[in-house]
Amino acid sequence: MRDDATNPCGQTNPDLSHATSASHDHGGGCCGSSATIPNPTAPAEDGQSFRVNGLDCAEEVAILNKVLAHDLGGEEHLAFDVINARMTILKTANPMSAQEVIDRVASTGMSAKIWDAGSAEADAAAHLTRQKLFTGLSAGFWAVGLGYHVVETGLSGAVQIFSGHGGTAMPIFEIGAFLLAVLFGVWLVAPKALSAARRVSPDMNLLMVIAVAGALALGEFFEAATVSFFFALSLTLESWSVGRARSAVAALLDLAPATARVLSPDGKETDRPASEVQVGTEFIVRGGDRIPLDGTVTAGLGAVDQAPITGESALVAKEPGDEVFAGTINGDGTLTIRATKPATDTVLAKITRMVGDAHARRAEVEQWVTKFARVYTPIIMALAAAIAVVPPLVLGGVWSAWIYNALVLLVIACPCALVISTPVSIVAALAASARNGVLIKGGAYVETPGRVTALAMDKTGTLTEGEPEVAAVYALKDNEDSLLTLASALEARSSHPLARAILARKTPDAPAEDTQTVPGRGVVGTVAGRQIWLGSARFASENGAQIPEDLRSEIEKAGSTLVAVGEGTSLLGLLELRDRIRQDAKEVIAKLHAQGVETIVMLTGDNRHTAQAVADAVGIDEVRSDLLPQDKVAAIEALTQTHKTVAMIGDGVNDAPAMARADFAIAMGAVGSDAAIETADIALMSDDIGKLPWLVSHSRHTMSIIRQNIAFALATKALFVALTTLGMASMWGAILADVGVSLAVVANALRLLKA
Repeated sequence: MRDDATNPCGQTNPDLSHATSASHDHGGGCCGSSATIPNPTAPAEDGQSFRVNGLDCAEEVAILNKVLAHDLGGEEHLAFDVINARMTILKTANPMSAQEVIDRVASTGMSAKIWDAGSAEADAAAHLTRQKLFTGLSAGFWAVGLGYHVVETGLSGAVQIFSGHGGTAMPIFEIGAFLLAVLFGVWLVAPKALSAARRVSPDMNLLMVIAVAGALALGEFFEAATVSFFFALSLTLESWSVGRARSAVAALLDLAPATARVLSPDGKETDRPASEVQVGTEFIVRGGDRIPLDGTVTAGLGAVDQAPITGESALVAKEPGDEVFAGTINGDGTLTIRATKPATDTVLAKITRMVGDAHARRAEVEQWVTKFARVYTPIIMALAAAIAVVPPLVLGGVWSAWIYNALVLLVIACPCALVISTPVSIVAALAASARNGVLIKGGAYVETPGRVTALAMDKTGTLTEGEPEVAAVYALKDNEDSLLTLASALEARSSHPLARAILARKTPDAPAEDTQTVPGRGVVGTVAGRQIWLGSARFASENGAQIPEDLRSEIEKAGSTLVAVGEGTSLLGLLELRDRIRQDAKEVIAKLHAQGVETIVMLTGDNRHTAQAVADAVGIDEVRSDLLPQDKVAAIEALTQTHKTVAMIGDGVNDAPAMARADFAIAMGAVGSDAAIETADIALMSDDIGKLPWLVSHSRHTMSIIRQNIAFALATKALFVALTTLGMASMWGAILADVGVSLAVVANALRLLKA
């Protein structure tokens, strides 16, 4: 929706309309369609996606960019979702057949096939199973070799294994066990390493294979086996952790039951798969059951727990005519519901797809880590070469010892922990926010709320409830009840918000006769034989009625709307209507200020008196009133000149241009609006602005976790680089530290799932 949207690759693209449409699957992944190509030799369709086995982290993204991007027209035409091992070719790319894409990917040591949402989860599980198998075999033979050594030499001799067996030759059986451990440990990594070597493009897979090969050349079989096993273990654990993050997103869809109790025209009830229920079909939801599909209540009364969708803690009363959503829980009573959307198009299904797709819009910190890793790996290889060569040549050091130190450096320098922790953190943050009723539309928008310095807010429906109420009745001729009876009779058949407020205060005995609406002024009609009119102060003046100036001034200063009721030229009385301010609005504004949001501005089309009254009541810093949509855009433009990060929150179509101009946009109460869900950068599924401070806090917590992970990974590696340079580090210690760091950062990232 915005001019400067970030595409799935983290590039700036002025037209993302082709890439940001949600694919109609439940597997998540990159932007674009997931339609299957019947003929793999045909050109890849617009937004065609591929499942890439071996696409585990940003290193593989760099590899695939190198073999595909040039012929496709540049990296900006490729999108990657590492969490789902999905690669998408955007429609702006140069033509390339699907089969050629598959062949190019195969040349890297990875494999690809056309994306199939139905088999995506099974493919991921099969890949993890294969990793577990080879890791288990490597671990088994490593343990056999170590066990054999302990049996042969005793516990005292076991210590020697960490120093190359001392002066004792290693038995053939033991060597064989360790070699098999190496073989299975590098089995899945070696093709990628060979591809990197052929392209003279070093990556972490090549680092590991060189380290293992060097250890074998030096006769350090135990070291080689240990590095192979632990590296395979770290990759398996990473796949498991990514799978857990992916499962957290998939669990959102599991909230909706698989079956619906369908009500037939003859009154019979039968259980049918929710996916087969057609729009317009009625189904029954008993007390305590989850609602399987979006729909409208046609019979029954109940209270529904909408927390899975909106994050609201209180039950929401439902009666005939009210909307209900898939995945929510009917608290008590039985509801009859008419389906309004198929299972693939419910609000819950859209949320699930969008959270799954959201990681494709990569956060700035994630892009930074990827770029850092691209520069970091070649530098480490050059440093390792220097450590292997310089001390022996310049200082007369022992060649084997310094080559060993260089191999240790290659092991500890592996950037795996660094590159995997960030995407896992982002996906965990996205899933946690969705559980809390906040739909964040991309990794790029996870970090921006934490940096917001100016927040522009619409008034009606955001700071206020958007539903006016009768605040006071001023009867000048008859009593209040008589005045309300006349007003409600005139408004009996109107759906205008002001009419609803009057009717909520007084139910008419009978609707007025011969009613006629005067556009922009009011309404006239006959009530009990009397010709009565109702409308604005201007309408009263046009009818010759005089409104007391002091009363008019008092109502306007209170920020209320004046409604006059009269007969002929006689003013019968005034109604004061006021839009209710949200109960927690003042507290929310105070929290945002406490969190460091410097300026909170109200942008509204209402008059100055009304706007200022609301602003004073809740603590708004600035008020800009009487604004047209283009005026709101200009106001946002002015804020961007003086503030680093500007957000806009609104709920109406007239807010859309201003929301588009802000650095990021937040839609209020998006649960009932497909347009809001699909266009806003962030959507609050309920009307609860109390989610705003939570969003800022969640964003900052996520970035804190990511910074902790980056700092911890880099500090650990810097320590081992220093120890290696001094000749004080061992290869098995380095790989153990690397695996430990990987586990630590992933576990830290997954804490966000509990946010």
